Amino acid sequence: MADWLASPALLLIAGSLVVPLLRPVPRRIYTLALPVAGLALLLWLPDGDSGRIDVFGLELVTLRVDKLSFVFALAFLIAGVLAVIYSWHVRDNLQQVAALIYAGGGIGATLAGDLVTLLLYWELTAISSAFLIWARRTERAYRVGLRYLLIQVSSGVLLLAGIAVHYVTTGNLSFDAMTLAEPGAALIFIAFGVKCAFPLLHNWLQDAYPEATVTGTVVLSIYTTKLAVYTLARGFPGTEQLVWIGVAMTLFPVVYAVIENDLRRVLSYSLNNQLGFMVVGIGIGTELAVNGAVAHAFAHIIYKALLFMAMGAVLYRVGTIKASELGGLYRTMPWTAGFCIVGSASISAFPLLSGFVTKSMILSAALEDGRWVAYVLLLVASAAVVDHSGIKVPFFAFFSHDSGKRPKEAPANMLAAMGLAAALCLAIGLYPQPLYDLLPHPVTYSAFTGSHLLTQLQLLLFAVAGFVFLYRRGLYPVEMPAINLDSDWTYRWLLPRMWWRGTQVATRMRQRALPLREHIQGGLAFAARPLQLRGWLATAWSTGAMVWWVALLLGVYLVLAFR
Repeated sequence: MADWLASPALLLIAGSLVVPLLRPVPRRIYTLALPVAGLALLLWLPDGDSGRIDVFGLELVTLRVDKLSFVFALAFLIAGVLAVIYSWHVRDNLQQVAALIYAGGGIGATLAGDLVTLLLYWELTAISSAFLIWARRTERAYRVGLRYLLIQVSSGVLLLAGIAVHYVTTGNLSFDAMTLAEPGAALIFIAFGVKCAFPLLHNWLQDAYPEATVTGTVVLSIYTTKLAVYTLARGFPGTEQLVWIGVAMTLFPVVYAVIENDLRRVLSYSLNNQLGFMVVGIGIGTELAVNGAVAHAFAHIIYKALLFMAMGAVLYRVGTIKASELGGLYRTMPWTAGFCIVGSASISAFPLLSGFVTKSMILSAALEDGRWVAYVLLLVASAAVVDHSGIKVPFFAFFSHDSGKRPKEAPANMLAAMGLAAALCLAIGLYPQPLYDLLPHPVTYSAFTGSHLLTQLQLLLFAVAGFVFLYRRGLYPVEMPAINLDSDWTYRWLLPRMWWRGTQVATRMRQRALPLREHIQGGLAFAARPLQLRGWLATAWSTGAMVWWVALLLGVYLVLAFR
């Protein structure tokens, strides 16, 4: 068998085609077996480059296993197992097939050793993930899915252009570290930035994820943005611009997350915030910083999926995810509430949970590199995370007030997936060394020092006290149905209306110009009369008259020439 076929990505993609042929019980076993077999295959793959194939004279490396690609592929497969268990109750061929192809595309891109293979899987993730939005089968989901697909494909077009320029100039297709000064690198960087939801390029995330299906949002939260984090870590480590892009990413979603009423949209803004920490680590570029970014991506995949699972369970049972319509659900959904609290504590970097042992690596790297401004801003962003994801999401969903709703507890398969994810958050937080051993560089770091614990506990207490003070005083933003304007307002509302207004103005100007046009045409017709067949310039003139005209013109010329 050709070694390029021994790919976990191809196993999931090809295996997904069998899913529609199976009955419900065999389907559950089969869909779980696929990512489990992918895990076994990943562990079996040898380190280094393999899966070499020749396509139109280009040598492609379809499988590259090193520490960086392995840890991301491992996280994707583990999360894939959780997502499959979470979606066992779903009987929708479209969702299940699209999710497996999407997961396979993400894993394939992570293991790609060249830019062409990366591009192919990059576009596969874009197309397959759009079906997780359309699977909701509403008019709004259809429109959102089209916008999402347009932006994702635009990222692929930028990546293709960058690869073409890079290859024509250098003759090299290997996917390795590069600088922005290299040919085509800036286009590749922007393509990665679109998928990573850089500031002003981010709104596809908050637009699309909350409109996907209950299980689709969980799957979407795992792959696209973390694939972008991987590509940045592989292609642009130590790029200074990433530090400040990442800092901006941690800060700008804060206000939107606090005032947002849709709790899945709150988590989408929070996802943007957490990506910023990873981008900062990649931008700093030291071994500790890159390790921190990769470790935080691994932990984030698990606890963010857990939070989306909890909110998905609420949406599945209650039929709404609006904070203004929820509250008091802990009475009948205690397990979901408990798992949500574990995810919220993890994202808040509570000691003994996964976020604490990963995010602190990035903060320590910023200090070691002398980046005091970035460090302080990251602390501010960390306190904000406690507010909008650590407190707001579980509080308004389960505890804030009694909404009168008494839904059933989440289905057993949903609880099982949330329980496994919560257990991983606890395991990583209590004993992070196995994760540290997987990271790209040797780790001598320990998060459990007096200074780290004291700093984080102070930050947590400050954030909690701030929330309690604002809420008790009535100063915390009231949860209400509303539309919050973000940067997508410019291309979803402003530019279309500017175009519409411009066409109206142009139409009115054309209408007002019609009479003037008629006058101009009349004047031109009058001026053209002497040149017509019977015009006075076209009539026969006597020889004497022509001599007089020639003499007159000659005289005028002599006067002008010799004055």
